[in-house]
Amino acid sequence: MKIKRNIYLLYAISLLHGMVFYGPIATLYRQAAGVSVFQITLIESISLALCIALEMPWGAVADRIGYKNTMIINCAIYFVSKIVFWKADGFSDFLLERLMLSVVMAGMSGCDVSILYLSSSEGESHKVFGIYQSLMTAGLLAAAFVYSAFLKNDYRMAGFLTVLSYGAAALLTLGLKEVRGAEEKDERKGRFQIELLAVLKDWRFLLVLIEMALLWETRQTITVFLSQLQYVRSGIPPSVMGYIYIVVTLTGLSGIWSAKVMRKTGMVRFGVWTFGAAAFACFLLAWTRNPVVSVLGIMLLQLAAALFYPLQLEIQNRHVKSADRATILSIYAVVTEGTGIFTNLLFGRAAEAGVFVAMLLGGVLCLLAGTGFLAWCNQKKYDMIK
Repeated sequence: MKIKRNIYLLYAISLLHGMVFYGPIATLYRQAAGVSVFQITLIESISLALCIALEMPWGAVADRIGYKNTMIINCAIYFVSKIVFWKADGFSDFLLERLMLSVVMAGMSGCDVSILYLSSSEGESHKVFGIYQSLMTAGLLAAAFVYSAFLKNDYRMAGFLTVLSYGAAALLTLGLKEVRGAEEKDERKGRFQIELLAVLKDWRFLLVLIEMALLWETRQTITVFLSQLQYVRSGIPPSVMGYIYIVVTLTGLSGIWSAKVMRKTGMVRFGVWTFGAAAFACFLLAWTRNPVVSVLGIMLLQLAAALFYPLQLEIQNRHVKSADRATILSIYAVVTEGTGIFTNLLFGRAAEAGVFVAMLLGGVLCLLAGTGFLAWCNQKKYDMIK
Protein backbone atom coordinates (compact mmCIF):
# COMPACT_ATOMS: atom_id res chain seq x y z
CA MET A 1 0.00 0.00 0.00
CA LYS A 2 1.59 3.23 -1.16
CA ILE A 3 0.33 6.30 0.73
CA LYS A 4 2.60 9.27 0.06
CA ARG A 5 0.60 11.52 2.39
CA ASN A 6 1.48 9.38 5.40
CA ILE A 7 5.17 9.51 4.52
CA TYR A 8 5.24 13.29 4.12
CA LEU A 9 3.23 13.86 7.30
CA LEU A 10 5.57 11.64 9.31
CA TYR A 11 8.55 13.47 7.80
CA ALA A 12 7.09 16.74 9.11
CA ILE A 13 6.29 15.18 12.50
CA SER A 14 9.87 13.88 12.79
CA LEU A 15 11.25 17.34 12.00
CA LEU A 16 8.98 18.99 14.58
CA HIS A 17 9.78 16.38 17.24
CA GLY A 18 13.45 17.11 16.67
CA MET A 19 12.90 20.77 17.52
CA VAL A 20 13.67 20.57 21.22
CA PHE A 21 14.76 24.15 21.78
CA TYR A 22 16.00 23.47 25.30
CA GLY A 23 18.18 20.56 24.07
CA PRO A 24 21.53 22.35 24.46
CA ILE A 25 20.75 23.24 28.08
CA ALA A 26 18.45 20.36 29.14
CA THR A 27 20.49 19.59 32.26
CA LEU A 28 20.88 23.26 33.19
CA TYR A 29 17.12 23.75 32.68
CA ARG A 30 16.39 21.05 35.25
CA GLN A 31 19.03 22.30 37.68
CA ALA A 32 17.59 25.82 37.49
CA ALA A 33 14.25 24.33 38.51
CA GLY A 34 15.79 22.71 41.58
CA VAL A 35 16.60 19.20 40.34
CA SER A 36 20.02 17.73 41.15
CA VAL A 37 22.14 15.67 38.76
CA PHE A 38 21.49 12.55 40.85
CA GLN A 39 17.74 13.17 40.64
CA ILE A 40 18.04 13.59 36.86
CA THR A 41 19.74 10.20 36.51
CA LEU A 42 17.20 8.62 38.88
CA ILE A 43 14.34 9.98 36.75
CA GLU A 44 15.98 8.61 33.59
CA SER A 45 16.35 5.14 35.13
CA ILE A 46 12.71 5.05 36.24
CA SER A 47 11.63 6.29 32.81
CA LEU A 48 13.57 3.60 30.93
CA ALA A 49 12.24 0.83 33.17
CA LEU A 50 8.64 1.96 32.59
CA CYS A 51 9.24 2.26 28.84
CA ILE A 52 10.43 -1.35 28.64
CA ALA A 53 7.47 -2.53 30.74
CA LEU A 54 4.99 -0.81 28.41
CA GLU A 55 6.57 -1.78 25.08
CA MET A 56 4.76 -5.06 24.41
CA PRO A 57 1.36 -4.06 25.86
CA TRP A 58 1.38 -0.89 23.75
CA GLY A 59 2.28 -2.89 20.64
CA ALA A 60 -0.70 -5.16 21.21
CA VAL A 61 -2.98 -2.13 21.74
CA ALA A 62 -1.71 -0.51 18.53
CA ASP A 63 -2.54 -3.64 16.54
CA ARG A 64 -6.02 -3.58 18.08
CA ILE A 65 -6.98 0.10 17.70
CA GLY A 66 -4.96 0.91 14.58
CA TYR A 67 -1.69 2.72 13.95
CA LYS A 68 -3.25 6.10 13.13
CA ASN A 69 -5.20 6.21 16.40
CA THR A 70 -2.11 5.13 18.32
CA MET A 71 -0.08 7.95 16.80
CA ILE A 72 -2.81 10.50 17.55
CA ILE A 73 -3.02 9.42 21.21
CA ASN A 74 0.73 9.34 21.75
CA CYS A 75 1.50 12.61 20.00
CA ALA A 76 -1.22 14.27 22.10
CA ILE A 77 0.41 12.92 25.29
CA TYR A 78 3.79 14.03 23.91
CA PHE A 79 2.41 17.56 23.51
CA VAL A 80 1.02 17.60 27.06
CA SER A 81 4.35 16.30 28.42
CA LYS A 82 6.14 19.31 26.92
CA ILE A 83 3.67 21.64 28.64
CA VAL A 84 4.48 19.87 31.92
CA PHE A 85 8.21 20.31 31.22
CA TRP A 86 7.77 23.99 30.35
CA LYS A 87 6.01 24.66 33.67
CA ALA A 88 7.91 22.09 35.76
CA ASP A 89 9.32 23.18 39.11
CA GLY A 90 10.97 20.44 41.12
CA PHE A 91 11.58 16.69 41.11
CA SER A 92 7.94 15.52 41.00
CA ASP A 93 7.07 17.65 37.95
CA PHE A 94 10.05 16.45 35.94
CA LEU A 95 9.37 12.86 36.99
CA LEU A 96 5.79 13.23 35.73
CA GLU A 97 7.10 14.54 32.41
CA ARG A 98 9.45 11.58 31.96
CA LEU A 99 6.75 9.08 32.93
CA MET A 100 4.51 10.56 30.25
CA LEU A 101 7.43 10.37 27.83
CA SER A 102 7.86 6.67 28.67
CA VAL A 103 4.24 6.05 27.69
CA VAL A 104 4.84 7.89 24.41
CA MET A 105 8.12 6.19 23.55
CA ALA A 106 6.63 2.75 24.16
CA GLY A 107 3.47 3.66 22.24
CA MET A 108 5.20 5.10 19.19
CA SER A 109 7.88 2.41 19.11
CA GLY A 110 7.17 0.30 16.05
CA CYS A 111 4.02 2.27 15.22
CA ASP A 112 5.60 5.13 13.28
CA VAL A 113 7.95 2.86 11.35
CA SER A 114 5.07 0.45 10.65
CA ILE A 115 3.11 3.27 9.02
CA LEU A 116 6.17 4.30 6.99
CA TYR A 117 6.90 0.72 5.92
CA LEU A 118 3.32 -0.08 4.92
CA SER A 119 2.91 3.28 3.17
CA SER A 120 6.07 2.89 1.05
CA SER A 121 6.46 1.30 -2.35
CA GLU A 122 8.39 -1.97 -2.52
CA GLY A 123 12.10 -1.33 -2.07
CA GLU A 124 11.52 2.28 -0.98
CA SER A 125 11.26 1.89 2.80
CA HIS A 126 15.02 1.82 3.52
CA LYS A 127 15.39 5.24 1.90
CA VAL A 128 12.28 6.49 3.72
CA PHE A 129 13.66 5.39 7.10
CA GLY A 130 16.91 7.25 6.38
CA ILE A 131 15.11 10.49 5.57
CA TYR A 132 12.82 10.09 8.60
CA GLN A 133 15.80 9.71 10.94
CA SER A 134 17.73 12.58 9.34
CA LEU A 135 14.82 15.02 9.58
CA MET A 136 14.70 14.61 13.36
CA THR A 137 18.40 15.42 13.46
CA ALA A 138 17.77 18.44 11.22
CA GLY A 139 15.08 19.62 13.64
CA LEU A 140 17.48 19.27 16.55
CA LEU A 141 20.11 21.32 14.71
CA ALA A 142 17.62 24.03 13.80
CA ALA A 143 16.43 24.29 17.40
CA ALA A 144 20.02 24.40 18.71
CA PHE A 145 20.80 27.24 16.30
CA VAL A 146 17.71 29.21 17.34
CA TYR A 147 18.57 28.80 21.00
CA SER A 148 22.22 29.82 20.52
CA ALA A 149 21.44 32.79 18.26
CA PHE A 150 18.28 34.22 19.80
CA LEU A 151 17.25 32.71 23.13
CA LYS A 152 20.61 32.82 24.93
CA ASN A 153 19.78 32.04 28.59
CA ASP A 154 15.98 32.24 28.38
CA TYR A 155 15.27 28.67 29.46
CA ARG A 156 11.51 29.02 29.80
CA MET A 157 11.12 30.53 26.34
CA ALA A 158 13.02 27.53 24.97
CA GLY A 159 10.52 25.31 26.75
CA PHE A 160 7.55 27.29 25.36
CA LEU A 161 8.81 27.09 21.76
CA THR A 162 9.17 23.32 22.19
CA VAL A 163 5.53 23.20 23.29
CA LEU A 164 4.50 24.95 20.05
CA SER A 165 6.56 22.54 17.95
CA TYR A 166 5.07 19.45 19.56
CA GLY A 167 1.58 20.92 19.40
CA ALA A 168 1.97 21.32 15.63
CA ALA A 169 3.20 17.71 15.37
CA ALA A 170 0.13 16.48 17.29
CA LEU A 171 -2.18 18.30 14.87
CA LEU A 172 -0.47 16.73 11.86
CA THR A 173 -1.29 13.21 13.09
CA LEU A 174 -4.97 13.93 12.41
CA GLY A 175 -4.15 13.87 8.69
CA LEU A 176 -2.69 10.35 8.73
CA LYS A 177 -4.49 7.57 6.88
CA GLU A 178 -4.86 4.17 8.53
CA VAL A 179 -2.76 1.43 6.93
CA ARG A 180 -4.17 -1.45 8.95
CA GLY A 181 -7.56 -2.81 7.89
CA ALA A 182 -10.37 -3.42 10.37
CA GLU A 183 -10.58 -7.05 9.26
CA GLU A 184 -6.96 -7.57 10.29
CA LYS A 185 -7.65 -6.11 13.73
CA ASP A 186 -10.64 -8.42 14.27
CA GLU A 187 -8.87 -11.56 13.05
CA ARG A 188 -5.84 -11.07 15.30
CA LYS A 189 -7.51 -10.61 18.68
CA GLY A 190 -5.87 -12.63 21.46
CA ARG A 191 -2.77 -13.43 19.43
CA PHE A 192 -0.27 -11.62 21.66
CA GLN A 193 1.01 -14.72 23.46
CA ILE A 194 1.32 -16.63 20.20
CA GLU A 195 3.34 -13.83 18.63
CA LEU A 196 5.59 -13.52 21.69
CA LEU A 197 6.38 -17.24 21.69
CA ALA A 198 7.11 -17.16 17.96
CA VAL A 199 9.61 -14.32 18.43
CA LEU A 200 11.31 -16.03 21.36
CA LYS A 201 11.72 -19.24 19.35
CA ASP A 202 13.51 -17.33 16.61
CA TRP A 203 16.65 -17.08 18.76
CA ARG A 204 19.02 -16.50 15.83
CA PHE A 205 17.22 -13.30 14.89
CA LEU A 206 17.12 -12.22 18.53
CA LEU A 207 20.93 -12.47 18.50
CA VAL A 208 21.01 -10.30 15.38
CA LEU A 209 18.81 -7.73 17.12
CA ILE A 210 21.28 -7.64 20.02
CA GLU A 211 24.23 -7.32 17.63
CA MET A 212 22.63 -4.43 15.77
CA ALA A 213 21.68 -2.79 19.07
CA LEU A 214 25.28 -3.01 20.29
CA LEU A 215 26.41 -0.70 17.50
CA TRP A 216 23.72 1.90 18.19
CA GLU A 217 24.09 1.76 21.98
CA THR A 218 27.88 2.09 21.72
CA ARG A 219 27.38 5.17 19.58
CA GLN A 220 24.74 6.52 21.98
CA THR A 221 26.88 6.14 25.10
CA ILE A 222 30.10 7.42 23.58
CA THR A 223 28.78 10.38 21.57
CA VAL A 224 26.35 11.61 24.24
CA PHE A 225 28.24 10.96 27.48
CA LEU A 226 31.81 9.70 27.10
CA SER A 227 32.69 12.13 24.30
CA GLN A 228 32.89 15.00 26.79
CA LEU A 229 35.34 13.02 28.92
CA GLN A 230 37.40 12.32 25.79
CA TYR A 231 37.42 16.02 24.93
CA VAL A 232 38.64 16.92 28.42
CA ARG A 233 41.25 14.17 28.13
CA SER A 234 42.40 15.74 24.86
CA GLY A 235 42.61 19.24 26.30
CA ILE A 236 39.55 20.68 24.54
CA PRO A 237 38.04 23.55 26.58
CA PRO A 238 34.30 23.37 27.45
CA SER A 239 33.68 26.64 25.56
CA VAL A 240 34.41 24.83 22.28
CA MET A 241 32.35 21.72 22.99
CA GLY A 242 29.10 23.36 21.88
CA TYR A 243 30.46 23.88 18.38
CA ILE A 244 31.77 20.33 18.28
CA TYR A 245 28.28 19.15 19.31
CA ILE A 246 26.78 20.84 16.25
CA VAL A 247 29.38 19.33 13.92
CA VAL A 248 28.90 15.82 15.35
CA THR A 249 25.12 16.19 15.13
CA LEU A 250 25.44 17.23 11.49
CA THR A 251 27.24 13.96 10.84
CA GLY A 252 24.07 12.20 11.97
CA LEU A 253 22.32 13.48 8.85
CA SER A 254 24.27 10.90 6.86
CA GLY A 255 21.49 8.37 7.47
CA ILE A 256 19.70 9.87 4.49
CA TRP A 257 22.26 8.18 2.20
CA SER A 258 22.06 4.77 3.87
CA ALA A 259 19.96 3.07 1.18
CA LYS A 260 21.99 4.53 -1.68
CA VAL A 261 25.32 3.46 -0.19
CA MET A 262 24.09 -0.04 0.59
CA ARG A 263 22.77 -0.59 -2.91
CA LYS A 264 26.20 0.21 -4.32
CA THR A 265 28.15 -1.94 -1.86
CA GLY A 266 25.82 -4.81 -1.03
CA MET A 267 24.71 -5.60 2.49
CA VAL A 268 27.73 -7.67 3.54
CA ARG A 269 30.25 -4.99 2.54
CA PHE A 270 28.00 -2.35 4.04
CA GLY A 271 28.05 -4.26 7.33
CA VAL A 272 31.84 -4.66 7.18
CA TRP A 273 32.31 -0.94 6.61
CA THR A 274 29.86 0.30 9.26
CA PHE A 275 30.75 -2.10 12.07
CA GLY A 276 34.43 -1.93 11.11
CA ALA A 277 34.44 1.87 11.04
CA ALA A 278 32.71 2.02 14.43
CA ALA A 279 35.23 -0.40 15.98
CA PHE A 280 38.14 1.52 14.44
CA ALA A 281 36.76 4.81 15.78
CA CYS A 282 36.52 3.38 19.31
CA PHE A 283 40.05 1.96 19.23
CA LEU A 284 41.28 5.28 17.83
CA LEU A 285 39.62 7.17 20.69
CA ALA A 286 41.16 4.79 23.22
CA TRP A 287 44.62 5.45 21.80
CA THR A 288 44.60 9.19 21.10
CA ARG A 289 44.81 12.30 23.20
CA ASN A 290 44.96 14.56 20.16
CA PRO A 291 41.97 16.99 20.07
CA VAL A 292 41.50 16.89 16.29
CA VAL A 293 41.75 13.09 16.11
CA SER A 294 39.33 12.80 19.05
CA VAL A 295 36.70 14.87 17.25
CA LEU A 296 37.23 12.92 14.02
CA GLY A 297 36.86 9.65 15.94
CA ILE A 298 33.54 10.73 17.47
CA MET A 299 32.34 11.86 14.03
CA LEU A 300 33.32 8.53 12.44
CA LEU A 301 31.41 6.60 15.10
CA GLN A 302 28.38 8.83 14.59
CA LEU A 303 28.64 8.39 10.81
CA ALA A 304 28.81 4.58 11.00
CA ALA A 305 25.83 4.27 13.34
CA ALA A 306 23.73 6.84 11.43
CA LEU A 307 24.31 4.97 8.15
CA PHE A 308 23.45 1.60 9.67
CA TYR A 309 20.34 2.52 11.68
CA PRO A 310 17.92 2.83 8.72
CA LEU A 311 19.07 -0.63 7.58
CA GLN A 312 18.37 -1.92 11.09
CA LEU A 313 14.78 -0.65 10.84
CA GLU A 314 14.46 -2.18 7.36
CA ILE A 315 15.70 -5.60 8.51
CA GLN A 316 13.35 -5.61 11.48
CA ASN A 317 10.34 -4.71 9.34
CA ARG A 318 11.17 -7.22 6.61
CA HIS A 319 11.49 -9.97 9.19
CA VAL A 320 7.92 -9.39 10.41
CA LYS A 321 5.56 -11.82 8.68
CA SER A 322 2.59 -11.38 11.01
CA ALA A 323 -0.19 -8.83 10.54
CA ASP A 324 0.49 -7.73 14.13
CA ARG A 325 3.45 -5.64 13.04
CA ALA A 326 3.45 -3.17 15.96
CA THR A 327 3.33 -6.02 18.48
CA ILE A 328 6.35 -7.76 16.95
CA LEU A 329 8.33 -4.53 16.62
CA SER A 330 7.57 -3.70 20.25
CA ILE A 331 8.96 -7.08 21.30
CA TYR A 332 12.05 -6.32 19.23
CA ALA A 333 12.31 -2.95 21.00
CA VAL A 334 12.33 -4.66 24.40
CA VAL A 335 15.32 -6.73 23.24
CA THR A 336 17.23 -3.68 21.95
CA GLU A 337 16.39 -1.51 24.96
CA GLY A 338 17.38 -4.33 27.30
CA THR A 339 20.68 -4.46 25.45
CA GLY A 340 21.01 -0.74 26.15
CA ILE A 341 20.63 -1.27 29.89
CA PHE A 342 23.35 -3.93 29.79
CA THR A 343 25.76 -1.76 27.78
CA ASN A 344 25.12 1.25 30.01
CA LEU A 345 26.22 -0.77 33.03
CA LEU A 346 29.28 -2.08 31.17
CA PHE A 347 30.34 1.36 29.96
CA GLY A 348 29.69 2.89 33.37
CA ARG A 349 31.95 0.36 35.07
CA ALA A 350 34.59 0.70 32.34
CA ALA A 351 34.56 4.51 32.57
CA GLU A 352 35.35 4.27 36.27
CA ALA A 353 38.62 2.60 35.25
CA GLY A 354 39.29 5.34 32.70
CA VAL A 355 38.21 6.70 29.33
CA PHE A 356 40.77 4.43 27.63
CA VAL A 357 39.09 1.30 29.02
CA ALA A 358 35.59 2.51 28.05
CA MET A 359 36.63 3.28 24.46
CA LEU A 360 38.43 -0.06 24.23
CA LEU A 361 35.23 -1.77 25.38
CA GLY A 362 33.30 0.03 22.64
CA GLY A 363 35.71 -1.27 20.00
CA VAL A 364 35.44 -4.85 21.25
CA LEU A 365 31.62 -4.72 21.36
CA CYS A 366 31.45 -3.39 17.77
CA LEU A 367 33.86 -6.08 16.55
CA LEU A 368 31.91 -8.88 18.21
CA ALA A 369 28.58 -7.48 16.99
CA GLY A 370 29.87 -7.03 13.46
CA THR A 371 31.23 -10.58 13.33
CA GLY A 372 27.88 -12.01 14.41
CA PHE A 373 25.91 -9.81 12.03
CA LEU A 374 28.05 -10.77 9.03
CA ALA A 375 27.86 -14.46 9.93
CA TRP A 376 24.05 -14.17 9.92
CA CYS A 377 24.05 -12.37 6.56
CA ASN A 378 26.21 -15.08 4.98
CA GLN A 379 24.24 -17.92 6.53
CA LYS A 380 20.88 -16.53 5.42
CA LYS A 381 22.30 -15.19 2.14
CA TYR A 382 20.26 -12.13 3.08
CA ASP A 383 19.89 -9.68 0.22
CA MET A 384 18.24 -6.31 0.81
CA ILE A 385 18.92 -5.03 -2.71
CA LYS A 386 15.82 -4.97 -4.91
